[in-house]
This record gives sequence, C-alpha cells and structure tokens, in this order.
Amino acid sequence: MNVGKIESLWRFPVKSFQGEKLDYVEFDSQGVVGDRAYALIDNETGKVVSAKSVKLFPKLLMCSASYLKKPQQGQELPPVQITLADGKSIDSDSKDIDQILSDFFGRDLTLARVAPEDYTIDQFHPDLENLDPAGNRNISTEQKLGSALFKAMGVDSPLPPGSFMDVFPVSLMTTSTLNYMQELRPETNFNERRFRMNVVVKTTDPGFVENTWVGKTLTIGNNVPLMITMPDPRCVMTTLPQNGIPKDNYVLKTLVNHNRLDIMGSGKFPCAGVYAVVGSAGLVSVNDDVELSKI
Repeated sequence: MNVGKIESLWRFPVKSFQGEKLDYVEFDSQGVVGDRAYALIDNETGKVVSAKSVKLFPKLLMCSASYLKKPQQGQELPPVQITLADGKSIDSDSKDIDQILSDFFGRDLTLARVAPEDYTIDQFHPDLENLDPAGNRNISTEQKLGSALFKAMGVDSPLPPGSFMDVFPVSLMTTSTLNYMQELRPETNFNERRFRMNVVVKTTDPGFVENTWVGKTLTIGNNVPLMITMPDPRCVMTTLPQNGIPKDNYVLKTLVNHNRLDIMGSGKFPCAGVYAVVGSAGLVSVNDDVELSKI
C-alpha cells in the first residue's frame, strides 16, 4: 500500500551537530552511509558528548558538519568539515582538530570514529511533568546508548559495537506528525530539524500516522525495506535552539499531552516518529514512493 513519498533525507556526520539535507542517500545494513560516523568524547569522563548533555555542552546544535567528499558504502569514510558556532571551520583530519574543539567547548575533547564499549552520555531531563516515567525532573542522569544499552538489557543489539547511533540505525517521521503538532500548538515552531530524522515521509492521513507502522515494513525507493521497530521517544534536544529555531519547551509538552506511548514495557514516553532497521542496501532519493506492508 502506497502511503506517500520521500519529503526529505538527512545525514548527520557528527553526533549532535547540524547535518546535511540531501537529494539522495545510500543505505547499508547500519543505516544511512556516513550517518553519526563521528562524535566527541569527553576525556575527563569517558562519556560521549551529546546535545542531551545541554548543561555541559549548550552550543552543540549551533555547530555543523558536512562531508568533504560523498561517503560510499564499503569504503573508508572521508573527512568532514566542521563549522563551529563562532563561524570557524576546520577539517576533521586536521592535526589541531582536538585542541580546537576542546578550546571552543571548554572541555578536554577528542573527535572519535568509534564509540566506547560502555557507551554512556549525560542526559538532562527538563522540569516537565510526565516527561520521564522514572520521575526525573530538572536533573541530569547517566544513560547508556548503542550496543551498551542492549548489553545492559541482556538482549541482542541491532547496532554493532562502536556505533554512535542511539538505539536503532534509522529514524523516520511523517509530515502528518509535523503538521498535527503544528495544529495542536500553532505558537511553536515544529521545524523538522528539531527531530533529526534520517527520513521524512510526505503523507496525507491526519495525526501521528507512523504510530500504526510499528511492526510493519516500509519500502522506500522501491528497494530499501525498513522494518519499523518502535516509536521514537523524545528528549530535551527537541526543545533546544538551533540556527533560526528558538528554544521552546512546548515541543515536549505537546508530545507529553498528546502522544505518550509505552516503550518496551518501561513506561510511557512522549514520542514523535519511529525507529527502523534496514533490510537491504540501496539508494533512496527525494520524491521516491513509500510502500507499507505487514511483513
């Protein structure tokens, strides 16, 4: 069943930096080729730096990164050009990259290509009722991600060791969800950049359409099947300012009020979009058809 077309495609070369909006992307078994390939490591704590750690790193989302050459499946990834919030640019293969990043963020940092085995971040929980099932409010807590998260849960990981992905290889959202949130709260800017999705699907049905896709297969570009695994729980990152987008806690408040969903039996979280794993590699372009099946 046709459910829409590809509205936009995104790749984020450096975790928690602004990414690249692209006309086409290549998928392999681990998602969009080149996505979340780099991240900063805080050498004092050993933790991966994330915009979820907003108290320590408030300027992450004001920085951006783009590949100097197109990354290709099965080949070594090319370096990226990083542009800091002050406008200074530097390539990731520069011998001074770690020092420049450390000076800018005021922490001892390393730009890394491989996540630590015990992949952990500091996650700030805003002071919002019903945001976190554990009751955390206005506090930062440690959160395992990637393969370390699944190891702690005692289940097989959809991500290989060393991946900087949070939970699953691909994230996806519909324009229906974006439009519905805008209708619910017209005063808030629900720009798609807040949600850092790989794939945005243009759909016409109303509401949080992709909630009903969990457990089904979405085929994009006629040859790339995505198995939809679970809703995408949302955090403080969606509320943070980016270039041209103001800070706004009502992004999360709207989801808390209208789309709290159970996540793996751990409680109800405010969600927008879904996670997926890739069935087979292929090329996907903007305006490609999107088909939904039960298998």
